[in-house]
Amino acid sequence: MKPRQIVKHGTGTRTLIEMQAGPPAADFCPANDNPPPDRVLLGGLAFIAACLVAVVGLMVVAKTINIGADLGAMAAALQLLVGGPQLAYVAAFAVLTVLLEVFVRYSRYVTVLKWLTLSLFAYVATVLVAGVDWPEAGLRLVVPHLQWSGDYLTVVVAVFGTTISPYLFFWQAEQEVEDTQERSGAKPLLRAPEQAGPELRRVQTDTYLGMAFSNLIALCIVLTTAATLHAHGLTDIQTSSQAAEALRPIAGRFAFVVFAAGIVGTGLLALPVLAGSAAYAAGEALGWHVGLARRPGHARAFYAAIAAATGAGALLNVAGIDPVRALFWSAVVNGVVAVPVMAAMMVLACRPAVMGRFTLGRTLQGLGWAATAVMAAAAAAMFATW
Repeated sequence: MKPRQIVKHGTGTRTLIEMQAGPPAADFCPANDNPPPDRVLLGGLAFIAACLVAVVGLMVVAKTINIGADLGAMAAALQLLVGGPQLAYVAAFAVLTVLLEVFVRYSRYVTVLKWLTLSLFAYVATVLVAGVDWPEAGLRLVVPHLQWSGDYLTVVVAVFGTTISPYLFFWQAEQEVEDTQERSGAKPLLRAPEQAGPELRRVQTDTYLGMAFSNLIALCIVLTTAATLHAHGLTDIQTSSQAAEALRPIAGRFAFVVFAAGIVGTGLLALPVLAGSAAYAAGEALGWHVGLARRPGHARAFYAAIAAATGAGALLNVAGIDPVRALFWSAVVNGVVAVPVMAAMMVLACRPAVMGRFTLGRTLQGLGWAATAVMAAAAAAMFATW
C-alpha cells in the first residue's frame, strides 16, 4: 500500500492520508525491470491503514450509539410535551433528519442549523431558575474536588470526549471545504495564498466563539443538574425525559418545559452533525465522493452512510437501550479515540511538506501537543484504575 494523497482544502487544515492498494504483483516481475517492494515500508503503511480503519470504525460505532440516544431523548421529550407514541417520534425524527440532509441544498441547510443553535439558550434559561448556589459553584470551578478512582477518571475521559470529540475534526474541516465550494471567489489556500489572512482570522474567530459558547452551555447543564437532581438525591437518571420530569417539582413547570423543548431543539441540531461526520470519516477513509453540497446521485455511498447511521441509531431504541448510559459510554469512546486522531493531526499540521507555508506556529504547536498529552494521560489513568 502507499499514500495516495494528502489533502488540504479551504481555510481550515484538513489533512488526511488516504490509502490505496499498491501496484499489482506483476509490476514487480523481472520482465518489468522494477525493483522489489520495500517490505518494511509496505508493512508500515499496512499498519497505518489498519489503525485508520480501527479508529474510524470506533468513531462510527460511537456516533451511531450517540444518534440512537439522541433520537430516544428527543422522542421522550416530545412525548412529555404533547403526548403520543415515543417510537413513532423516533422514526419521524430519523426520517426528517435524513431527508433534510440528503435533499436540501447545503447552503440552505446550514442556515437552518445556525438558527437551531438558538435552542441551546434553553439551558441558559433553565440554570437561571434552578436555584444554583453561585458562591459554592464559583469556588468549585476554581478548586474542584479531585479523586483518584476508576469511576472518577472515566467521567473525566467522558467529559473530554464530549469537548474534544474526534468527529468534530471531520465535521468542521469538511464544512470549510463545503464553504469554499459554495462561496463565490473562495479557493483552497494553496491555490490562493493571498486569501490566507482574512480566511484564517475568520476560522480563528469562529473556533474561539464556538468553543466558548459550547462550553458555556455545557456548564449551564452541569450546574442545573447539580443544583436540582443531584442536590435532591436523584443520581440514577436513565433517560433525558426522567431528568426533565424530575425538574418539574424542583424548579417549576417553566424549567421543565424549557428543558424538554431544549432537548428537541438541540437534538435536531446534533443529529445531522453526528450522522454527517460519521459518513465523512468513513468516506474519506474508503475513498468515496463526500460532501453535503454534492447531489445524491454523485455521492451515493456518502448519503447511504448517513441514512444507515441514522437508521441504525433509530433501531437501537427498539432494542430498549439506556439512552443516558449509551451517551456516557459513547463519550468515553470518543475520549479515547480522540488521542490518536489529535496526535496524527498535530504531526501533519507541523510538517512543511504537508502544510506548505501554513504550518502551525510554536504557540499552537505547544498548546496542541499539551492538549493531546492531557487527553492521553487521562485515558491511560482511566485504564490503569479499572
